[in-house]
Amino acid sequence: MLVIPTQLLINGQLVKGEGKLISVLNPSTGSEITQVAEASIAQIETAVKAAETAFKTWKKTTPGQRATMLLALADSIDKNAEELAEIESLNCGKPYFAALNDELPAVADVFRFFAGAVRNMTGSLAGEYLPNHTSIIRRDPLGVVASIAPWNYPLMMAAWKLGPALAAGNTIVLKPSEMTPLTTLKLSQLIIDIFPAGVVNVVHGNGESVGATLISQSAIKIISVTGDISTGKKIMEVAAKSIKRTHLELGGKAPVIVFDDADISAVVDGVRT
Repeated sequence: MLVIPTQLLINGQLVKGEGKLISVLNPSTGSEITQVAEASIAQIETAVKAAETAFKTWKKTTPGQRATMLLALADSIDKNAEELAEIESLNCGKPYFAALNDELPAVADVFRFFAGAVRNMTGSLAGEYLPNHTSIIRRDPLGVVASIAPWNYPLMMAAWKLGPALAAGNTIVLKPSEMTPLTTLKLSQLIIDIFPAGVVNVVHGNGESVGATLISQSAIKIISVTGDISTGKKIMEVAAKSIKRTHLELGGKAPVIVFDDADISAVVDGVRT
């Protein structure tokens, strides 16, 4: 029997949200799958504080130690692939076998890729600025990452957010789309047995309430968002107030089918608009 996850991951604990309930729908039928409660302001603050505390230790781990955990997560995703694919299909309206055979192997591979990549980072040598000195460029983790993922590839987007951030030694608070949070919440159940408490936190809710509260926390060092341009503008306004770094993937390349009898000028104007 499929068990639908509804709990958030905060400081190594699976907890229910304390905010309002949000209906999660099956887009292929319009029926309600479940309701997931938003994270309260206090829960968001706790998640960020947990990530900030965990960073003090996590940043000192070696690439090999972080890689081992990322590989363990990839293996756990493989072992739970059928359940994850069933939840993804249910929540996104995708064919089950497409989710199982196409997306799930790719999700696991994201974590394996970054497990390998972090063990192959090199430092760059800069030109000598003073006699008898060597200048090098090294990479250090930034701190707490606030990531906001979109609705279209929920589990894959979670992997793309988590993989590089964790591999590089950062901690993270991730907010999946309130429309498609279920596989990310299921992923939390796998993460809790692998990563130290506070390294990964998953909160849930709308952008105007949970997302805005999350990115405005002072401990957040970088904001990573995949969404539309209007959202990106709001993110940049918040980031500018405290000079937070941003990683914004905005807009999209919508596919267009153009028939032989189409007015090409009208097509170009429409797509550009």
